[in-house]
Amino acid sequence: MPIPHSQLRSFHAVATHGSFTRASEMLHITQPTLSGQVKELEERYGTKLFIRHGRRIELTEIGKSAFNITRIIFRHEEEVEQLLQSARALTSGQLRVAADAPYIATPLLAQFQRLYPGIQISIQYGNSEQLMSWIESRRCDVAFLPNIPQHDDHLFSIPLLPDRLVVFVSQDHAWADRRSISAEELVTQRIVLREKGSRTRSIFEEAIGRAGFALNDVMEISGREGVREAVAAGFGIGIVAESELQADSRLRALPVTDVDLVYDEYVACLQQLRSLRVTEAFLDLIESSQQESN
Repeated sequence: MPIPHSQLRSFHAVATHGSFTRASEMLHITQPTLSGQVKELEERYGTKLFIRHGRRIELTEIGKSAFNITRIIFRHEEEVEQLLQSARALTSGQLRVAADAPYIATPLLAQFQRLYPGIQISIQYGNSEQLMSWIESRRCDVAFLPNIPQHDDHLFSIPLLPDRLVVFVSQDHAWADRRSISAEELVTQRIVLREKGSRTRSIFEEAIGRAGFALNDVMEISGREGVREAVAAGFGIGIVAESELQADSRLRALPVTDVDLVYDEYVACLQQLRSLRVTEAFLDLIESSQQESN
């Protein structure tokens, strides 16, 4: 069985201060309690750790060797305490973030970094299916993603401002000068979509289906950058969140007039990770920023 921590702590205190009296004062325990713990440790292994000369004590050879080890143990214990204290004060720590795109996450993360410069932030991007997998496997602490599963007790989420999907065409497309298009017109064209698992794609397909239409010509390309380049090259019409549509002279955005393409975006994490100090601080920032936006 491992040595009780209280016995090691009492031995180390006596060896450090050279006195049972001073050691008991430093540990805030009575001297009989301290003496009993050291005696139990000696009896446990049938060896003497101290030689007592009246009120003066001296370490035995085995006691000196043990003290060399406990100095290392308790130095590491102090380091752990300092680490945890700094984490509580948010002067150190790590926040692992996942997102389906950088446009919403990046400004919020920059704000968090300004508030807590000691926190190391890492971010990885993927489609919505990957993000849910990363949350559940704890590959990330928090994730930005659209339309998370509702009534899921193991997830905690904060809704962000709603976003809208828009279609976009190349500057050479016949619709480039249009102000809007209808869903009926849209489904006659080739649609360039991201891979299955992309929430942008599923939101768009579901909305088109609810409107009573079907997509007849779909070109699938992995990644948001690939979709944009394919549309710019004239392969078809792309779909993107309005907040993610970057300024690009090669492209023109078009709202769809008769299909509801508004969707909700969330910041989510596992319920059991919500109370971690760094995660909690980031979620507090998210909630504050949403209140200011409303």
